Amino acid sequence: MKSIKNHLSLIIALLSILFSMQIFIIVDRSIDSYKEKLANNYSVVVVSQKRISDKNMIGINKIILSVKELTPDSVIKRLNTDMDSRNIELLKLTLPKFYKLNLKYYPSPKEIKKLTKDLLAKKSIIKVEDFSLNHDATYKLLLLFKGVVSVFAISIFIVTTLLIFKELKIWQYKHNERMSIMGLFGAPIWLRSAVLFRLSIVDAFIASVLVFGLFTYIASSKFILEQFSNIGISVVLFDSIDDFALLLAVAMILSVLLASLIVLGHKEEV
Repeated sequence: MKSIKNHLSLIIALLSILFSMQIFIIVDRSIDSYKEKLANNYSVVVVSQKRISDKNMIGINKIILSVKELTPDSVIKRLNTDMDSRNIELLKLTLPKFYKLNLKYYPSPKEIKKLTKDLLAKKSIIKVEDFSLNHDATYKLLLLFKGVVSVFAISIFIVTTLLIFKELKIWQYKHNERMSIMGLFGAPIWLRSAVLFRLSIVDAFIASVLVFGLFTYIASSKFILEQFSNIGISVVLFDSIDDFALLLAVAMILSVLLASLIVLGHKEEV
């Protein structure tokens, strides 16, 4: 019974680390997907005194994906003016050229400033509307959300790692007499510590399998998928190959590393 409890405590500790890791991966993917959606809806409006070819406009900055010239009719329509048709025709002749720029991805505030600076450096461009106030607020909100999740995940990782280290240390003390006897007969340290390493490897594998089952269920949950659909983004919640391989590797490396530190510490005491 005590052996089962010891296994459970180690498995639960590893499970919490792997769970928080996968949650962070999901959040990171969600933010990237949402940024892609924002990039599709976000654009920069440029006003130029003369016509600029699409090729020249795209060459101004590497994040410009495409250029669309706004027709005079669409610009005048946005003004909501009640002018008669004759004055409208005259206005069309005097209007500068308006361009809508679509970007390759959702840029940072620093990239927006550079884009605006590069555009205004071209003599014919007289105005750039980058909607920086709304953009900066949205971008900072995304960074804040990601930062909070990162701090939460790191805190869980540190605390749980200490718990795993303590649990493995307890197992070492329980087998200390057997390890000492084996040492007297000349058994190498890796053989004396085989039980400890076997414990860490088996429990790491069990924790990884449990996380695999948990997130496979979450990834197929209609409720969860509907929530992401309502936001308008599509996210891979769990990749059964890549994500599982990553979580298994982290669990194995962490467990074996902590067990190795305990074994080395025991060697020094002897």
